[in-house]
Amino acid sequence: MTDRLTIAKEQVERTLGPKVAKRLAKFDDGTLYVSAGGWAEFLAWLVDFAVYLLGTGTGFVVFAVATRNSAIPDSAALLTLLGLLIGVPVLYGLFFGNGRVLGAAFTGTRLVRIKDGGRIGAAACWAMVLRTLLFPLLLVAMVLTGSGGVGSVRRVSIDDEATRRLSSG
Repeated sequence: MTDRLTIAKEQVERTLGPKVAKRLAKFDDGTLYVSAGGWAEFLAWLVDFAVYLLGTGTGFVVFAVATRNSAIPDSAALLTLLGLLIGVPVLYGLFFGNGRVLGAAFTGTRLVRIKDGGRIGAAACWAMVLRTLLFPLLLVAMVLTGSGGVGSVRRVSIDDEATRRLSSG
């Protein structure tokens, strides 16, 4: 028996092409979407990671310049660096509630909830911390252990334009 997704993939292949049809999937609620390609996801992450590094570096330079003439303990500098490492992605995530920051805007993708394709909302700050700090560590762990993904998927990057065309056509 042919399921709904297979039928939809055949229709999408005729209208939007085979590349888009291969990326067709459905949210937990059954709504169809087009996932972002692997390169688009990687490029979006790379742009966001570059913004994170730039923000952290700028914050540390500002701290160093502001305190260059004062004797501060080494622990204060360390705490400031740790604060920047966590604080910058949280602040960047404040602009991420609708699933689009610079990386997503640049690649035409959007990060949405896998449950229903809805906005990330208040969890965006945490999502950005995961995306910038923990994702690189996860990649290293996966390479070292030779394993696939771990944990459950709660968010997915979608191809914004193709998903819009899918729902309107």
